[in-house]
Amino acid sequence: MTGFGLGEATSDGLVVRTEIRSVNHRFLQTRFRLPPEFAELEPRVDAVLKKVLSRGSVSLTVNTSRESTPTAVKVDHDLAGRYVKLLRKTAKQLELEDDLQLSHVAALPGVVGSSGDARGHQREAKVVMTSVGLAIESLVAMRCVEGRSLEKDIKKHARVIAQLYTRVSKRMPRVVAAHHKAMRTRAAKLLGDGGQIKPSDLARELAILTEKTDVSEELSRLESHMDQLHKVLRAGGEVGRKLDFLVQELYREANTICSKAADAQVAHIVVDLKTHIERVREQVQNIE
Repeated sequence: MTGFGLGEATSDGLVVRTEIRSVNHRFLQTRFRLPPEFAELEPRVDAVLKKVLSRGSVSLTVNTSRESTPTAVKVDHDLAGRYVKLLRKTAKQLELEDDLQLSHVAALPGVVGSSGDARGHQREAKVVMTSVGLAIESLVAMRCVEGRSLEKDIKKHARVIAQLYTRVSKRMPRVVAAHHKAMRTRAAKLLGDGGQIKPSDLARELAILTEKTDVSEELSRLESHMDQLHKVLRAGGEVGRKLDFLVQELYREANTICSKAADAQVAHIVVDLKTHIERVREQVQNIE
């Protein structure tokens, strides 16, 4: 499902702005961009997100700014030294010019930062998580609006599907009768004027033909799947994968009906039936 969420939080001069975007995907894929000084929060952000989302390609970005400059700045000399050593080694291996400057090293993650005690960092981490929580709430609210719209569209197609399989059900007795008549006609032509066929033999062949063209079980299962679909929609919650399974079963029954009926009119109805099942499937792919 698609959606956008924004969350902002401030405390002690720290301003945190979190943006989260979601697009359709069968499974849950997450991408995070957090400031280096809060990179350790990524597992917590991931855990919070997975509690409320189970589908979608989700990207979350956290930006921070300070209304006042930090009281002190620290430089991680050991980290800077490791950066320089590794970069110069890489330049030598690739036969590149060594034009490394202080500004390049200072811009690398973790080299320059504000100094503060652990408690101060923990307080700032709480501000970040508050901003993330607000953004996720905003995203979920937008996805709920889309979900109601998708539910309405699925129910519309479900009503058409019900009408179509009712038409098939009404048509099938005439299809079976037509097949019986055609078999009797062919038998009479093959035997000629003087030929005879035992009533028991004809009855047996007609019974076999009836069994081959009988789609009552498929129609019954199709109706049952539609009842289940409505129950799942009414139940709410994470219904996407359940609906996905039911749509696959609807396809299976529709294909079987088309192959067994051997009737042009039924085939046309089944084409319309599968068209609406496909539209339901497309919407189901977007549901949580």
